[in-house]
Amino acid sequence: MSAETFKLSWNCKHTWKRSAKNTAWCLLGCAIGDFGTILFFQLTKIPFPVLSIMVLAIINGLITSIILETFILIKQNFTFQKALKTALGMSFISMISMEIAMNVTDYVLTGGAMLTWWVVPIMLAVGFVTPWPYNYWRLKKYNQACH
Repeated sequence: MSAETFKLSWNCKHTWKRSAKNTAWCLLGCAIGDFGTILFFQLTKIPFPVLSIMVLAIINGLITSIILETFILIKQNFTFQKALKTALGMSFISMISMEIAMNVTDYVLTGGAMLTWWVVPIMLAVGFVTPWPYNYWRLKKYNQACH
């Protein structure tokens, strides 16, 4: 389908549900690396600049999300190479937007690189909502998903 003839409908409950599932898997992968990195520095009290911790958290979140998505695709009988290529190609924009949204939220609410009982659910909610419409659009336009 060419870009000129594509008309997007935002009313498909099935696609919203499927894109929500894909977004949730991506969020899980990103949160593992991101929160793990922040928690490590929070617990060890290693003196490291907040911005550097947050950049490292974003990088680690991207890595753990790619690993998780690759593993999920392998479980769906993809070869390792095809699973890795799919995980990298189909959801990288989603992962980057998710990571940036989560870390900006952390920075605005706590000053950055600080996990508290109240900020984690907010970070997760913002991290979920930010890429969800993109994931819906991608499913509708290309019928492509990571999972």
